[in-house]
Amino acid sequence: MAVNAREILNDFVGGVGKLCEMDNDFMQKFMAVDGGAGGDVLPSKTKELIGVAIGVYNRCQYCICVHVHGAYQAGATRQEILAAAEVAIAFGGGPSVAYSASVLNAALDEFEHDFD
Repeated sequence: MAVNAREILNDFVGGVGKLCEMDNDFMQKFMAVDGGAGGDVLPSKTKELIGVAIGVYNRCQYCICVHVHGAYQAGATRQEILAAAEVAIAFGGGPSVAYSASVLNAALDEFEHDFD
């Protein structure tokens, strides 16, 4: 089955929008924590690469797509994103390979030229 990374990203963004409509106060607080993680110590690119690795390790297709997109947006290269995923694969084994072979590859290909 082919993975549609852009559809996964759009589903996530739309779903978060609906959550904001239902409880904007809570979602704003969550987004402040999420956006503030790492403070000013870590650049956005590093945070997104960590997000890719965590997404691969946890086998979360939404996390993988969101953070691959964010990593490209923050200036990461395909090689840097793949290296982050490889670290997660080293800890996550076969299931992390499976998500990388499908979701990560699809996201890498889909979003690679969005920010040229």
